[in-house]
Amino acid sequence: MKFIPLLKTCIRALVRNPMRASLTILGIIIGIAAVIAMMEIGRGSTEQIKSQIASMGANTLNIFPGSVTRGGVRSGAGGRASLTPGDCEAIARECETVVRATPVVRTSGQIVYGNTNWSAGSIEGGTVDYLRIRDLEDLESGNPYSEADVTSARRVCLLGQTIVRELFGTENPIGKDVRIKNVSFKVIGVLKKKGANMMGRDQDDIIVMPWTSISSRLQGLGGYASASSSSSATSTTVKNARSLSFPTTSVNYYATTEKEPYSDAPHPRRFKTIENIMVEISNPAESQKCIEEISLVLRARHRLQEGDDDDFRVWDMAEVSRVMSSTSEVMTNLLLVVAMISLVVGGVGIMNIMMVSVTERTREIGLRMAVGARPRDIMRQFLLEAVLLCLIGGAIGIVFGRTVSLIVSHVLKWPTATAPEAMVLAVAVSAAIGCIFGWYPAWKASKMDPIDALRHE
Repeated sequence: MKFIPLLKTCIRALVRNPMRASLTILGIIIGIAAVIAMMEIGRGSTEQIKSQIASMGANTLNIFPGSVTRGGVRSGAGGRASLTPGDCEAIARECETVVRATPVVRTSGQIVYGNTNWSAGSIEGGTVDYLRIRDLEDLESGNPYSEADVTSARRVCLLGQTIVRELFGTENPIGKDVRIKNVSFKVIGVLKKKGANMMGRDQDDIIVMPWTSISSRLQGLGGYASASSSSSATSTTVKNARSLSFPTTSVNYYATTEKEPYSDAPHPRRFKTIENIMVEISNPAESQKCIEEISLVLRARHRLQEGDDDDFRVWDMAEVSRVMSSTSEVMTNLLLVVAMISLVVGGVGIMNIMMVSVTERTREIGLRMAVGARPRDIMRQFLLEAVLLCLIGGAIGIVFGRTVSLIVSHVLKWPTATAPEAMVLAVAVSAAIGCIFGWYPAWKASKMDPIDALRHE
């Protein structure tokens, strides 16, 4: 028989018992729907993790001061003030894999506007590159601060959505002045809403301003002065095994200044260290190479001898992203395994019903063989019936699984993402199940003896 007549014959056979056919494909429907729903939920969670990592600074390395040991007791990270603006400049200049770098400083305090106040979750500052690395340049309203604002330590700031809501309500904050530690800052921009990060922290409860404004006006750390311009610094040239040369300076953490760098700064400068350095790398796959370059530059600048412990630590955000994505993928794969079990159960149901169908249609099989049907024609007929059942179940399962995914997204507020390849895979798996589990019943039907089949009651 040609394919079209054979297909019509199979469809008539299935329509003859619609209830049995419906119950047979139910297992396939449930299995395919579970696969589609799990893949879309898993992909949604993975994309959410990646977006949250990106909001914290995608493809970035964070360099923190190291620890100090006194009396056998180690202070842990940040125990030693070991990073300077000059270190940040050297990293940006000497490391080939670094796209941009920025010093980062943080403080805390009460923000006051009129008769309302709010304790910000974070007050952070950096250069203009900080906004680029953190993807904060695209504002809800207003304008970002400029290089001139950083150089002059101007009293300007950008507010997160939470602070705008708590201090201003429906009032437009652009151009208004807020007070932090009795220092007035003008609001020049409002950050776009980011929501909570993967640790549950509100990313909109933040104020961002030039790092020089924080260090000189809120921390009393004085103005920006590169370590390379310090009168007490001595410059040398260091070469590593790869013949990479760069200038280095000795670090004087408690340098004094002869003149006040900003006429309206509230305190004289005491230190010139920064809390950490944020670095954007060109390729996440080269993060280890970048860490090695940074370590080489900082060890030379800090005059660390061979065998000395690093007085800094590097935290790879790309590695965090990979670990979190890997964890999400493992959980998704685990759920897929559970869903695949239901597909196997559905396949067993297909085989069982096809065996029953072969037994019921024994006389039909004998009659077809008596009038000239070959064994392979019988086998093709029953195999096509099994594949049709699975494909119909797969199509319905795709629709049902997509519906479940949408319901989960709207009702439970879980992140989901469409997975077109999962739908293609579902069709392929359905056809494969029909072939695998329908083969034995079809083979058994093709091996029947026509005489015995015609005698069957």
